[in-house]
Amino acid sequence: MNRTEYELLATLTDLKEIPSGGAFNLRLNGSGVERHSSENIQILPKKDKPGIDVIVKPGTKGETVYIPVMIDHEGVNDLVYNDFEIGEGADVVIVAGCGIHNDGCSDSQHDGIHTFHLQKGARMKYVEKHYGGGKGLGGRILNPTTVINMEEDSYCEMDTSQIKGVDSTMRNTVANLGANAKLVVTEKLMTHGGQAAHSDMTVNLNGEDAAVQIISRSVAKDGSIQVFHPRAVGNCACRAHVQCDSIIMDKARISSIPEITANHADAQIIHEAAIGRINNDQLIKLQTFGLTEEEAEEVIVQGFLK
Repeated sequence: MNRTEYELLATLTDLKEIPSGGAFNLRLNGSGVERHSSENIQILPKKDKPGIDVIVKPGTKGETVYIPVMIDHEGVNDLVYNDFEIGEGADVVIVAGCGIHNDGCSDSQHDGIHTFHLQKGARMKYVEKHYGGGKGLGGRILNPTTVINMEEDSYCEMDTSQIKGVDSTMRNTVANLGANAKLVVTEKLMTHGGQAAHSDMTVNLNGEDAAVQIISRSVAKDGSIQVFHPRAVGNCACRAHVQCDSIIMDKARISSIPEITANHADAQIIHEAAIGRINNDQLIKLQTFGLTEEEAEEVIVQGFLK
């Protein structure tokens, strides 16, 4: 890998190099370039379309799977279908994400369609980072689609973040929860310039005592546009909490549209949404410590998105 590719890898996974052991799949400029399975986690290329199958054996504990996607050429249009089977009683971490470095004039785009199946009692933490860089006029476009099917007593934690530099993103997430399944989603996003970000999320709570918590935090700067539409649908005795908090700056525009539906008398569903400017008192306090207004804003923004 060249220097740019190493920097993208470190940004997406916090790794300085591809791990020598364990399970990983590295995709670069639309092609799989390196792949490794472990004793308990098998990664297989699909035969009928681009993408991989990740199969985690039942009872697997304490392993991490790395599946970064990197693009450092202009004019790349990459589409992948990745399926994940998390075996009964397994407990694993999956670190994904896509970085696009575009110094050219043509758009580069990655569309990732991820489907997860968590078997009974399985636990998974999914970490996904999106990043755009480069000085070219070509767009950096990322459109992730995520489908999560959760069986009884399973647990999933999703931590997704768009760090910076992505010109356009359309995120679509659908989750179906069985009995006593628990889903926690934390979505963090920052846009600037003329960037646009749309996020649609639907969680269907289908099993008794299923629960979901959705937390969205975003910052919109300059003339960027953000639209959030999270939905929680309670089809049984269940619990759901949807919270959207946003900081708006400059001439940006934000729409937050939390939607809740109860199809059962024992469904307990709550939503909250707030959009506002940075608190002036916070800015003044930080400036008394010697920070400029711009530096104070950056400290507040980074703290908000942590």
